Amino acid sequence: MRKTLFIPFLFSFCFAFSQNPFFPKTLSMQKRAEVIDQWLDDKVKNYLPEIMRRSEIDMWIIIAREYNEDPVIKTLLPATWQSARRTTMLIAFDPGGNKPIETFGMSRYNTGELFKTVWNKEEQPDQWKALAEMIIEKDPKKIGVNKSETFALADGLSSTHYDQLFTVLPRKYQSRIVGAEDVAIGWLETRTASEMAVYPNIVRMAHQIIAEGFSEKVVQPGVTTTDDVVWWYRDRIRELGFTAWFHPSVSIQRKDPESFEHLRAFSGRPGKQVIIPGDLLHVDFGITYLRLNTDTQQHAYVLKPGEVEPPSYLAEAFKEGNRVQDILTSNFKEGRSGNEILQATLDQCKEEQLKGVIYTHPIGYHGHGAGPTIGLWDQQGGVPGRGDYPLYKNTAHSIELNAGVFIKEWDKEIRIMLEEDAFFDGQQTRYIDGRQTELMTIPRSLSPNR
Repeated sequence: MRKTLFIPFLFSFCFAFSQNPFFPKTLSMQKRAEVIDQWLDDKVKNYLPEIMRRSEIDMWIIIAREYNEDPVIKTLLPATWQSARRTTMLIAFDPGGNKPIETFGMSRYNTGELFKTVWNKEEQPDQWKALAEMIIEKDPKKIGVNKSETFALADGLSSTHYDQLFTVLPRKYQSRIVGAEDVAIGWLETRTASEMAVYPNIVRMAHQIIAEGFSEKVVQPGVTTTDDVVWWYRDRIRELGFTAWFHPSVSIQRKDPESFEHLRAFSGRPGKQVIIPGDLLHVDFGITYLRLNTDTQQHAYVLKPGEVEPPSYLAEAFKEGNRVQDILTSNFKEGRSGNEILQATLDQCKEEQLKGVIYTHPIGYHGHGAGPTIGLWDQQGGVPGRGDYPLYKNTAHSIELNAGVFIKEWDKEIRIMLEEDAFFDGQQTRYIDGRQTELMTIPRSLSPNR
């Protein structure tokens, strides 16, 4: 039975946040470290055994050299470690018989409390030979290492370290070395109950920063440029004590003859345009906090003089984007591959005469996280390899997509580009902090009568 960690000081954090939506209180660096380390302990002890057993790997070895880190090892390091040290070796071993998983290090230093080193350099000066002796002693049936042709996040073992491991082991154990792709991806994609108790607040922060940036506090129509808003977001993220895992983007769709095609949307957005009344604004934005990431795309409309709400044709177009979201999340079924979810969604969109494009990805320790890829914007026929991976319970995903809608009043097609973070519990998919269902307006309406 899994144990859920209760972290009392988080409640004061959440309360302070709700009291001041635009200036959330964040935890001190010391408190952040405590949370990260408690989450790590919980996950290794209560979640990793199941992940290893379903992958049928009884020993998982993660090896990295300082400044050449495996993407996985950084999620296993204690909060006070910024990187591997020298050559860092972490081992998780399942002795079988439903016994607790064993974790230890084969390094010069203890890697926190979980991966205390068992290497005595004075007795065995050679670190690699010490690792081989430990493997022989434990006698695992399958030795999983992070090698993968499909997932970059599960391919962190360098060729040098692979060769060293292979060379130092007797032939009997060489044949037991296998790729630990399923363990690595399972570890990265699984979200724990403790994490999910806090993740909504992290996504809420991202939502509120977006709303602040898309307001008259930041945007003066006729003066402010899209680039001004982008850099305001970067400064605001740093001011609040977060980091950005990618540079935000802000773009405009408006009544002009210029089309808005995929290539422009993803690789050729204008870097600087003056925002004017009548513009439909779009932002792509993410933050990192407590080792968890957010990824959000939302829209705002800049009111023209005399307007108190967006034109009805834009509001209706936005509803089509929400409908594509509903279709996609309704197709989340445990065990389905990303490609199967993609195809079922596109088929249903076609039936409903919706022009949907799906490019959804997992999220968690990494912004573009581990797990099934559900389409790419330029690969709507499926994604070999990454799209064949199945959907598991207790995973988070950025529901990223767009709906193409022809606007008669503008005589052009626009794209409602949406992205909201969601959690799949094995039965249903829910948005971690809700989703945008109406266009924000700049400026905000003060009341229906004003």
